Amino acid sequence: MAVEPEKIRNVALVGSQGSGKTTLAEAMLYRAGTIERTGRVEDGTTVCDFSPEEKAAGHSQSLALASFDWHGHKINLIDTPGAPDYAGELHAAFQVADLLVFVIDASSGVDHRATAIWHQAADAGLARIVFINKLDREHASFENVLAELQDAFGAGIAPLELPIGNGPNFHGIADLITDKAYIYDSGSAEEAEIPAEMEDQEQEVHEQLIEGIVVADDDMLERYLEGDVPNPAELEVVLGRGVADGSVFPVVCGSATGPIAVDRLVNFLVEIGPPPTDRTITVTMSDIDTEPACDPGGDQLACVFKTISDDYVGQISLFRVLSGTIRRDDNLTNSSTGNSERLRGLVSLVGGKQQDINSVSAGDIGGVTKLQQTHTGDTLTNAGRAVIQLEPWPEPVLAYGLVPRTRAAEDKLGTGLRRLIDEDPSLQLERSEETHQTLLWGLGEAHLRLAISRLDRMGIEVDTEDMRVPYRQTITGTGDAEGKHKKQSGGHGQFGVAYVRIEPLARGAGFEFVDAISGGSIPRQYIPAVEAGVREAMADGASLGFPIVDIKATVYDGKHHSVDSSEFSFNMAGKLAFNAAFAQAGPVVLEPMARVEITVSSEYQGDVMGDLSSRRGQVQGTESGPWGEQVIHAVVPESELVRYAIELRSLTGGRARFKAERVAYEILSGALPEAATA
Repeated sequence: MAVEPEKIRNVALVGSQGSGKTTLAEAMLYRAGTIERTGRVEDGTTVCDFSPEEKAAGHSQSLALASFDWHGHKINLIDTPGAPDYAGELHAAFQVADLLVFVIDASSGVDHRATAIWHQAADAGLARIVFINKLDREHASFENVLAELQDAFGAGIAPLELPIGNGPNFHGIADLITDKAYIYDSGSAEEAEIPAEMEDQEQEVHEQLIEGIVVADDDMLERYLEGDVPNPAELEVVLGRGVADGSVFPVVCGSATGPIAVDRLVNFLVEIGPPPTDRTITVTMSDIDTEPACDPGGDQLACVFKTISDDYVGQISLFRVLSGTIRRDDNLTNSSTGNSERLRGLVSLVGGKQQDINSVSAGDIGGVTKLQQTHTGDTLTNAGRAVIQLEPWPEPVLAYGLVPRTRAAEDKLGTGLRRLIDEDPSLQLERSEETHQTLLWGLGEAHLRLAISRLDRMGIEVDTEDMRVPYRQTITGTGDAEGKHKKQSGGHGQFGVAYVRIEPLARGAGFEFVDAISGGSIPRQYIPAVEAGVREAMADGASLGFPIVDIKATVYDGKHHSVDSSEFSFNMAGKLAFNAAFAQAGPVVLEPMARVEITVSSEYQGDVMGDLSSRRGQVQGTESGPWGEQVIHAVVPESELVRYAIELRSLTGGRARFKAERVAYEILSGALPEAATA
């Protein structure tokens, strides 16, 4: 049955790899009665890590949707991977989630990855709460993690609970709003009084919390100053407004493996989490920007945010409905392609399992099977041309060259790669005409290895190689040479002579051909053949094989034979003349240069700049980023950036990111790398 938008919660679990997000999702599904027993990530038995690759790796590699009911509400839970190589999955979740639950490991605290995701969430304006997990582990410390949160993210951090017991003795929580304890010794929550030994601490934090909440509401603050303490229900209303507008970030705690206090976390999602009606998403309709209301009775409008390939049902497109109600067998238009799609199979998902449903209403998330021409990021609508303005996917930074192992793999590779990119737009395909490589770009080594593994599962076996640098050649002086092609083998022979002079052009000018023939030394019909020969010689690249660019070639004289001359003869004469002239003209190798922008934690700035110098980079300046990082601008040879994504992560412990753009070609300084001529 369709669910009212006010009773829907679209929630993404985010945080560092290993913080326990997938285990927390498992515990929430168990508490909701959706599953009968909890699986383990280590055993490959969890609901959300359902792909063969995830089971083998022992961690999440793509987002998973698991929907369940809780106290009359529907929660669409999105479990996301924590590793930066899978940032495209996190990006997809950001497009449709209304609330993020930051899962923090109580034994390791707030690390750089959690901080980076928090900054992304703040930039996106998303509501956030924090769940401090694994409080039943040795060396777990709620107090230390809370202090780290407050130091890293500011005064909006507001603890709603305190743990009862430490480490393996953790067995309950103290609710700071109700002044009640909840003990989990029996496996379920049992209400109790606050333990005597923590009464003073609980009361102090309770008063700080109440004061922090009431200041957000003038009427409530006035009542509070007059001695009228708001009841828990009133406090939750104001707290919910603070969460929705991004000024308050509640902190709750527990253990997903217990599971302890997981049910209370889900209660908070329902009680203070924002419904989809609170979020506005910009849509361009007939060239006019608008923010459609989250109305089940409005025009049908949905956005596909993730595509999954299922071994049994084929392609499943996950979508969020922004407006209207989408029903089974509806015909909607894909705004990106203009094609009509019939939605034959609507499904609700719990990880890798699907259940057929009849409709999905505004604010809700569902799936549709076997769409023919709809991909991630596309819009489905009955309202003419409507395009949802999504943030661009993360730019890839590392490329592998793909080499099919067999002819059969070569035949299927194009189809397999298109399927991968339809599922994950943070992958990009490039076919380099200069290096003759098929390049697959991704967000890191693990991201690309996953893509290769998925190709292998499709029966497409490939080997990988590093991206080759597209060197070029040019000249620094002039050259002038004769090209003679003469051959006699019975009957008509082959004869053509061309004199070609070459000189350099400005960088980036390309190629210019000048016909300076006079007196008919080369008949007019053979001049194009000479030009074609010169162009072919430039493409062949002489002895090194790199394309030759930025040259002006002038054919000024030649010889022909009335019987033996032909287009082929003068084509060969043009090649020979160019190659001989090129050897005289001071040939040099050009290497591509990239403008690089590196965002790095300030403590690693010196290391990164020193490393850039060792890579022949030219630092052009630095500036402060919006979150206190340092942004370094430099120009670096592309040959030094082939594996930079891996090396930068190693150098900074993952505390840096970069983007690069080719800006120019410059004369190679130093020797040409051996790999370039291999």
